[in-house]
Amino acid sequence: MTDFRRVTDQLSVAPQIGLDDLATAAGQGFKLVINNRPDGEEPGQPTSAEVEAAAKAAGLGYVHIPVRGAPTPDQVEANYRAVEAAEGPVLAFCRSGTRSIVTWSLGQFQADERSAQELVELGSQAGYDLSGAFPR
Repeated sequence: MTDFRRVTDQLSVAPQIGLDDLATAAGQGFKLVINNRPDGEEPGQPTSAEVEAAAKAAGLGYVHIPVRGAPTPDQVEANYRAVEAAEGPVLAFCRSGTRSIVTWSLGQFQADERSAQELVELGSQAGYDLSGAFPR
């Protein structure tokens, strides 16, 4: 099973999940899965279509916002809107979880919902270094 790392009550992030992790996520109360990983990034990773089918079979909502490198403003906005519209806890994933937490954090920061310091602390508690993610 993949490591679901709680960031807030509303969001957890994870490294690449397996298709069988989606039933586990549903059982843990998640309502939406955000896939921040582009298809074909690594041999053997499940495609977005496969993850979406497994998510829906488990009763989860699904959004694919593939991020390559740093997230674009449009990706940050789409991610922010997806989390805000979710009817419960969200699980976001990518290869390591870093792009997912960075994309979410930038949305929180730009919406003035959390300070850079608070986001860096939340990231640290989840095992991610966000110290370079925000403008100085």
